[in-house]
Amino acid sequence: MKLAAYGINEKATHGPDDTIRLARLAEELGYDSWWAGEHVVLPDPADPAQPLEPHEAILDPLVHLAFVAAVTTTLELGTGIIILPQRNPVVLAKEVASLDVLSNGRLHFGVAAGYLAGEMEAVGVSMTDRGARTDEYLDAMQALWADPVRSFSGRFVSFSGVDAFPKPVAPGGPRIVIGGYSRPALRRAVTRGHGWYGADLDPAATAPILQELRELTDQVERPAALGPLDISITPIDPVDAPTAEAYAALGVDRLIVYPRPSDDAAQVERFLCDQAEVVIGATG
Repeated sequence: MKLAAYGINEKATHGPDDTIRLARLAEELGYDSWWAGEHVVLPDPADPAQPLEPHEAILDPLVHLAFVAAVTTTLELGTGIIILPQRNPVVLAKEVASLDVLSNGRLHFGVAAGYLAGEMEAVGVSMTDRGARTDEYLDAMQALWADPVRSFSGRFVSFSGVDAFPKPVAPGGPRIVIGGYSRPALRRAVTRGHGWYGADLDPAATAPILQELRELTDQVERPAALGPLDISITPIDPVDAPTAEAYAALGVDRLIVYPRPSDDAAQVERFLCDQAEVVIGATG
């Protein structure tokens, strides 16, 4: 089972010096990848569902990951996740391709439909059509990553007679990871994603979701080119060896551990060291 880090683009560790030091440390410790989440704005007063207080810092994930790419060599990079309906897919396709090229193809492009109404409203996106936008935006971006570009006509975005270079390193674009727990999100992961990402799940909560994903795989068509669905989980708490082994037994491919609270950079460093010793030691 692979080990990854999440959330270092937040709070006390979002500055350049801590980012460089911790990213290089994670690479040395054997972390396979480094993931960054997104919130463009946060509701104030806080929504009970939001992960950060309105005043807490969170860097744009693509900017943060470009910085991390420049100071590492083998550490893979993941957006965990970009809230796709909030983005212009034509502009985002260029940004993602650029980061993928500059990182030598190390990018995992994680997306989800979003869940904070206040954030959606601030960027002018309706909560009711966010799922439809997510699917259409993925189609539009993959059309731009094709060589030559395919024209695209949809409900929310249309283009023809254009091209976009550079293309991502892998033909057709980077690996796509789908986040979310709803039935549509899980179906999207099976039909559109190389991987699925679930956050804040212990083994007991993970098991029924993985069973649902297996059932969906039997019910709907999954393109063979996507390969097996890669499963990534962010645990609720730091994991011990038995918990790491429990995730591995369920078929989890990657634990993306999250140092919370991340109010102290030294505490985050200790967390990364401790989790590497536990997870890599327990699962290889």
